Amino acid sequence: MQDHSSPGGLVGDAFAAAGWDVTEMVVVPESRYRSPDVSATFPAAGDYDAVTFFGAVWSVYDTATIPWVTDEIAYARSLISLGVPALGICFGGQLLAAAVGGQVERAPIPEVGWVSVAGGAPELPIDGGPWLSWHFDRFTVPAHVPVVARSALANQAFVTGRTLGLQFHPEVTDAVLEAWLRSDDPSHLVKLGIDPGSLIEQARTIADSAAARTHGLVRSFVQDVARRAPMPLPLPAVSAG
Repeated sequence: MQDHSSPGGLVGDAFAAAGWDVTEMVVVPESRYRSPDVSATFPAAGDYDAVTFFGAVWSVYDTATIPWVTDEIAYARSLISLGVPALGICFGGQLLAAAVGGQVERAPIPEVGWVSVAGGAPELPIDGGPWLSWHFDRFTVPAHVPVVARSALANQAFVTGRTLGLQFHPEVTDAVLEAWLRSDDPSHLVKLGIDPGSLIEQARTIADSAAARTHGLVRSFVQDVARRAPMPLPLPAVSAG
């Protein structure tokens, strides 16, 4: 996890239900949430059978604010090179996009709310949702990397080798949303015409179906993506920006 306010939620539950032992690393501790330019040491690439990169309030390309992101992208590239399955969510998906040679940039229009995505690509069918989107940046990937889900505003998922990058948040429950809102001033959502309370209420309304979708997505990751042939990375690396 990038920070204390981004718990594993339904994704952590789904990995545990699939029989995986789940451990967590927090890059930025709660005491440094407002000054996240910490020093971070990432595990050796071969230490885990799979790694999930979760979301964050920061931008992958903002190396001045979060200098550790350069090392995290390098860590992701090491995982991919070794064939360690990697799943990325929102900031984590953007980070993986950068690791495979893509770009991350500010989105012209933020995308916050429960959205449906156009999936069904043969490379990896993605359930149409609704999924919770909450992002102000967006990613693109190289032409050889399949985008397997999109919304009207952004790419929502890509898959290459044993790597799956997502823009949406399959981990979200009402408790996860409440954790996000406790950490950040929700006034910026109100300025966008978004009622935070409505987001939480919908999370409660669709809790059972959301859990089923997320468990299905994680099963696809561990039973399909994680067993594919590794995909060589481009050289030299292309940085986010």
